[in-house]
Amino acid sequence: MHMQLRWNRAGRTGHERGFTLIEILVVITIIGLILGFAATRVFEQGDVAKARLVKSQFADLGGKLDLYKLDVGKYPTSSEGLKALVANPGNVNNWNGPYVKEEQLKDPWNNDFVYASPGQKGAYDIKSLGADGRDGGDGPNRDITN
Repeated sequence: MHMQLRWNRAGRTGHERGFTLIEILVVITIIGLILGFAATRVFEQGDVAKARLVKSQFADLGGKLDLYKLDVGKYPTSSEGLKALVANPGNVNNWNGPYVKEEQLKDPWNNDFVYASPGQKGAYDIKSLGADGRDGGDGPNRDITN
């Protein structure tokens, strides 16, 4: 019995199956590009969510600062800082705290909030220095203020 083999377009006989190394590399490259693009989008969304969380934390801290002012009669000074919401700075009468937990004084990037009173925009300013923890920056590193 004589068996005749036919050649297909890839130059392989009908009995040979599988992928060439080039085909596998092309598929792996395409998958890598798709995952890289998706990962970039996910990380960008994470930074957007953290920026939104900072705004929410500002609102919460603002409420706590208002409670502090109702009890004490003034906002904490810049030198007392937001730590005055956690522990009595020592020279304050009618302090009725703690008003917040220590971990609430950190932004989503685990950096301390920057507090100033009096502020440039009102009775106080609260600022997050962003992902890099330094003044200035762009994207996830930009500063966010109340």
